[in-house]
Amino acid sequence: MKDIRVDLARATGAAEVLKALSHPVRLCIVKGLMETGRCNVSEMQHCLRAPQSTISQHLARLRASRIIEGERDGVEVYYRVVSEDAKRVVRALFEM
Repeated sequence: MKDIRVDLARATGAAEVLKALSHPVRLCIVKGLMETGRCNVSEMQHCLRAPQSTISQHLARLRASRIIEGERDGVEVYYRVVSEDAKRVVRALFEM
């Protein structure tokens, strides 16, 4: 009989990445950041045609999950993807 035990800590971490990416807007944000390297909220608002408040809420969720980081440049904050796990998941999803 095969042993099907899974490392619960790794499974929990993987589930958190999946939860953070499970909304279409967050998925688009991460995919867009992967393609552009970095972007600010104004640029995302223009591309996604969504209100700034909506994008900011999704960015907060992605930051809390440590998928993205923001870097201040003057009055703007530019975001980039820092989670290699999230990058792999998004690549796999968009290859389907």
